Amino acid sequence: MKNRKRNSLGQFTKSSKSEISFVNLATYTSPDVVEQPNKDWVKYGDDNNYFQYLLDMYNGSPTNNACINGLSQQIYGKGLNATDANKKPEEYAKMVSMLNKDAVRKLCYDLKLMGQCAIQVIYSKDRQSIAKLEHFPIETLRAEKCNDKGEITGYYYFKDWAKIKPNDHPRRIPAYGYSKESIEIYYVQPYKAGFYYYSPVDYQGGLQYCQLEQEISNYHLNNIENGLAPSMLLNFNNGIPNQEERRLLERKIAEKFSGSSNAGKFILAFNDNKDAQAEITPVQLSDAHQQYQFLSEESTKKIMVAHRIVSPMLFGIKDTTGLGNNADEIKTASLLLDNTVIRPFQELLIDSFDTLLAYNNISLNLYFTTLQPLEFTEVDPDLQDSEQIEEETGVKQDLSDDRPELSDELSEDILGSLRESAHKMEEEYEFVDELDQDEDISNEDWANSLIKEKKSTLSKIKEYVGLKSSSEDNVGSLRDGSAFSYLDSKNGIYKIRYRYAIGSRKPMESGNSSRDFCREMMKLSTEGLVWRIEDIDKASFRENVNVEFRHKGKPYDIFKFKGGIYCRHKWVRVLYKLKNKAEVSEDLNDYRRATKKEFPASYIKNPRGTKDSVVAPENMKNRGAYPK
Repeated sequence: MKNRKRNSLGQFTKSSKSEISFVNLATYTSPDVVEQPNKDWVKYGDDNNYFQYLLDMYNGSPTNNACINGLSQQIYGKGLNATDANKKPEEYAKMVSMLNKDAVRKLCYDLKLMGQCAIQVIYSKDRQSIAKLEHFPIETLRAEKCNDKGEITGYYYFKDWAKIKPNDHPRRIPAYGYSKESIEIYYVQPYKAGFYYYSPVDYQGGLQYCQLEQEISNYHLNNIENGLAPSMLLNFNNGIPNQEERRLLERKIAEKFSGSSNAGKFILAFNDNKDAQAEITPVQLSDAHQQYQFLSEESTKKIMVAHRIVSPMLFGIKDTTGLGNNADEIKTASLLLDNTVIRPFQELLIDSFDTLLAYNNISLNLYFTTLQPLEFTEVDPDLQDSEQIEEETGVKQDLSDDRPELSDELSEDILGSLRESAHKMEEEYEFVDELDQDEDISNEDWANSLIKEKKSTLSKIKEYVGLKSSSEDNVGSLRDGSAFSYLDSKNGIYKIRYRYAIGSRKPMESGNSSRDFCREMMKLSTEGLVWRIEDIDKASFRENVNVEFRHKGKPYDIFKFKGGIYCRHKWVRVLYKLKNKAEVSEDLNDYRRATKKEFPASYIKNPRGTKDSVVAPENMKNRGAYPK
């Protein structure tokens, strides 16, 4: 600011003057990843100390601190486990000795807080196996510049990168799979677009609010400690120094007084004398307390959004945006958080562990035991197998069958029904094809693709076979196969039946043998007897029959479970065509190579349970048993 006066001639003359400068606080910047020409490692952050900045935001922001602590604990849960630990006890024991709980817990913490983590791979002396997998502090590592192939082949270690000196030499540690040394680093990081050497944290967008929350708390604390002192105007009335002197003076005062730790800004004015000093009219915030409350609440909300926390109640923070019932809100929010936030972190770690364990020929179905309350988990034994339920609940499943074995009496009752309905295909029909695997094609399309009707009128065919369009109108003799099935063509050109067949060649365990039911069914099939789908369903769903086999009130489905748990048999679809009235299509040889695009979906669907009917219970999940 310059003060100018007119002389007696009306001309302006230079008089005393005053100049004012404003000192601004620093603003947030995203991390810089820099390849320096004279360094072998890649800088992370403008000062190569961005990991320390993340630690400062963790320690200085109470909301960020609570989120990271809570989420990292949920990622770890109750530790690492395996659904097949009982089946592979030796491999599981080796895994536990290689990867202890403390190391896994620290890896979960680093992955959430720093956005990445590092595993120290320690090999045996002969390097034939991995002896130990340990946590390595990620903040002490910097990536080596990639080679010509774009591969990162090593990392540099230094205990405190903020204090590194020009004559210091960080230790190089090779990356996993790029050396023959006894120690390597396996770097775990999620993919982030635009980043290669390092991955930004998943809450990167909320770091400004972490810093704001930290500064607000510092401001209030220091404002109280300094006696609620206001922002300052500093006047220097002994003349105006030159530009360089003013910058030096501004910098020294800024270092001493500015920032939230000194509760505010200051205005620095240089004047020729006291009479020429700047006049400042203070603008008071009448609602300052409301402004700070808004900033504090806004910071909390934005930090939680950045961490993808769907409900603050999960972390003990009550707000007014609930679902009405707190218990329902917490359950819904907890399940959503677990599936959308926690699981991706766990899967990233498990994939890394699988890669490293494979070096020792260890293959386990790993999972993290959840911290979710058991009443929050929703499982369905009819849709999920025992391993999926164990991964959801963390509770080992008993794979023993909770259905009683087929008693002789009930087995004979079911067999009686199937003996009665078993029949040989009548002589007018001949074999065309059979399906012993699940094929993505309807029965109608399957038959129509293999059978061509000869030039013959429909009435003559009906006359010859004696069929009608409804099974109720045509009872026929079950033993000669003339009875109608809804899977048969309405014009009698083809018929579809089922036979009982071997479905698994796995060696039978010592002391076990085929059930009487299966032996009798195989004997009937060997004699050439087959069944309609209606015959099989009738044996399963008759009233007052099969009650003791029912699971959760459902009938024991013979079409699906055949002879029961560990059974090695299946149902095979058999296609027959009418002799002399139809001929085999030229497409028969090409059928097995056909794709489902060549056979559009038919309006006639396959029988319920077709997919399971061609799988022996021995080859099913849980070997055909319901988990307890």
